[in-house]
Amino acid sequence: MRFRLIPRDESFYPLFNEAAENVAECARRLRDLLEEFPDSGEAVVDKVARVTDCERLGDEITRKILRQLNSSFVTPFDREDIHALTEEMDDVVDEMQAAADLLVLHNVEKALPEIKELGDILVEAAETNLSLIRKLPKLRGLDAELEAIDQLESSADKAYRRAVAHLFSGEYKAFNVLKWKDVVEAIEASVNAIENISDIVESIALKHA
Repeated sequence: MRFRLIPRDESFYPLFNEAAENVAECARRLRDLLEEFPDSGEAVVDKVARVTDCERLGDEITRKILRQLNSSFVTPFDREDIHALTEEMDDVVDEMQAAADLLVLHNVEKALPEIKELGDILVEAAETNLSLIRKLPKLRGLDAELEAIDQLESSADKAYRRAVAHLFSGEYKAFNVLKWKDVVEAIEASVNAIENISDIVESIALKHA
């Protein structure tokens, strides 16, 4: 057994869990918002505000982790990996916030059926990511989550392509095509960012195998 004069700082794990829980909650709130469109009114504004609350909480958690990183002598794994993981979880929430804002700013007029499928995929990916992050302390038994996130990212790519094909089918006005395309791209970017998180976790696990 390796002896350490200074024990590793285990306080990062609860913070990572908090960040991953916020990602999952933000995904659920965004999906809830997506189900409102093309309706408008106070309900939509309130739901956008709930997504914004998650984005602000994500920023706060990110600052906590980075402050902890600057003050810790012995981290549980490489500092650059902690930084990358932290920033990627923050990026996921930022992309979801962008999707929520675009829905309102663009004032979309007609629903896009594929958007609900993308919302469901995003929620499932975020919840799987939460399960993955909770395994960071032991870095074992990660295969199921890693494989699931990879498959969900592929599903999101396919749903994205179907959505874009639908948008350019002639059913939508030119301005609505551009508006929805921005929203769909932000949601797909959120799923991609979750896959990036899983790649970082897998890399950390390989380093410590």
